Parts: sequence; structure tokens; C-alpha cells
Amino acid sequence: MSATIDVVEILRTGAQATDAALERLIPAADVTPSSIHKAMRHSVFAGGKRLRPILTMEAARTIRGAKGLPDGIEELGAAIEMLHTYSLIHDDLPALDNDDLRRGKPTCHVVYGEAIAILAGDALQTQAYEVLAGLKCPAAATVQIVRLIAQATGTVEGMIGGQVLDLEGEGSKPTAESVDAIHRAKTGALIRVSIVAGGIYAGAAGVDVERLTTFGRKAGLAFQIVDDVLDVTQDSAQLGKTAGKDLTSDKATWPAVFGVEASLKDASRLIEEAFAALEPYGQAAEGLRTVARYLVERTH
Repeated sequence: MSATIDVVEILRTGAQATDAALERLIPAADVTPSSIHKAMRHSVFAGGKRLRPILTMEAARTIRGAKGLPDGIEELGAAIEMLHTYSLIHDDLPALDNDDLRRGKPTCHVVYGEAIAILAGDALQTQAYEVLAGLKCPAAATVQIVRLIAQATGTVEGMIGGQVLDLEGEGSKPTAESVDAIHRAKTGALIRVSIVAGGIYAGAAGVDVERLTTFGRKAGLAFQIVDDVLDVTQDSAQLGKTAGKDLTSDKATWPAVFGVEASLKDASRLIEEAFAALEPYGQAAEGLRTVARYLVERTH
């Protein structure tokens, strides 16, 4: 089976499992108050690729090898996807990035208004932690996963902190140091913890966690570098969001500092360095490598 067929199948089955879990875990649209549940579902089921849950599953597969995926891993992935979607809803608000297109569809605040959009993001974050509290793994692993995810979405080198740095950096000339700090926190932290949490759920400890952390840190940065490049090389229809937004907003991006060609080289180098951390797992890590390769070769 070719690598292309492999990644298509991994993405398809991973997204399918994640969507089934999300459908089960998020209140139905007719549950009172229906407006908030409709808004949550509008954004969650707007067609995302589910890359973070898929990375969670493949990290678990890396640790377990021939044993396959552990029971309930899709709920961990679904919780992470809820957190990711909450961040997108809030990022798109007029007070932040002010975007009206996400995943090829109108953003949450455009359809439901700003108040409900803010609450939908809050609700998805709350729902995510309810799901995390009930994970089907040992209590110590659950606590560790919750702590790491909270840190990765928080203010110190986490997603919210990265968003603040991004906002405060608008209008000023980006530096290598500033863009690196923003990318590692705003996007990279959640990708990294998706991988590490999947490993811990599957029983990873000690050196396994260190290896997955190294892999996730490098793969997460590579992902955001490619995202920056796509913003200046693809149109809105291909991206599913407003193209050129980073440039018009004077965002701190990798191409703005290093140029497109050097950015792509940096992404490729980071992925190769990430792969080195997975060498001890041999064939068991092939799925994780395949998805990571897709992250830097994608066109949307």
C-alpha cells in the first residue's frame, strides 16, 4: 500500500471515529437551550480534517504497536477537537481576527451573533473537560492528561498566551524570536499535547513521553509554518478561510521573516528531526510519521 493511500485511509477512519464521538458527546441541536447547541454543532461539524484527534490516535498506536488502539481513545480525540474548535470560534470574533469564513463556511458569530458565538466557544471548552474527566484510562493518567492539556491551552507557552502575543504583535515588524514564540504557543502547543496525551492514554511514561514531546514540538511548529505559507500562496476557496489575512493584518508569520522558500525548507527539516524521535518505535510509528508528513505536504 502506498504512502498516499495510507494517509487517505488514516485520515478517513480517524475523522470518522472522531465525528462519531463528537456526535455522541455534544448535546443534540434540539436540547434546550437549542441556540447554543446549534451554534456548537455548526462549528464542530463544519468539515474540519480532525488532524489533532488523528495525531492522538496515531500516537497511541505508536505506543501500543500490534495491540492496536486502546478503547475510548476517540473520546480523548473528540475532547481535543472541542478545544480546538472553541479556539477557532473565538479567534474569528470581530475583537480578535475578525473573520467571516472558517472551513469554507460562515463563522459562528456570522450565523448566530457574537454573544452566542462567545458562549458556544465557552461551552465547547467546558464540555471538553467533562469528557476528559471521564476518560477510560487509569486515574493517574487522566489527571496527567488534564493537566497537560490545561497547560497547553493556557497563558504560559500555551494557546491563549500565543493568541495574546499574536494580537500584541500586529503592526510591528516580526522577528525570528517573536514568530517562533507565537507559533510554538498558539498552534504548536495543542498539536504537541494531542500527541503526548494520546501516548499517555496508551500507557506511555518516562522516555516515551519525552520522545513524543520532542516529536510533537517539532511537528507542531512545522504545521504552523506550512499554514503561514499557504496563507500567502493559496486562495480562500482552497484554504476554507480568508486567504491573505495574515498579510493584511500584519501578523507575525514565518514567511514574513524568512520568506516562502526558506519557510518550506524549515518545515521539511523540522519534520525530519521529528521523525528521529520516533526511530525506537520502528514500524509501529509509521502511521504517526505518515500523518506528520501530510502536515507539511498538504495544499489546504
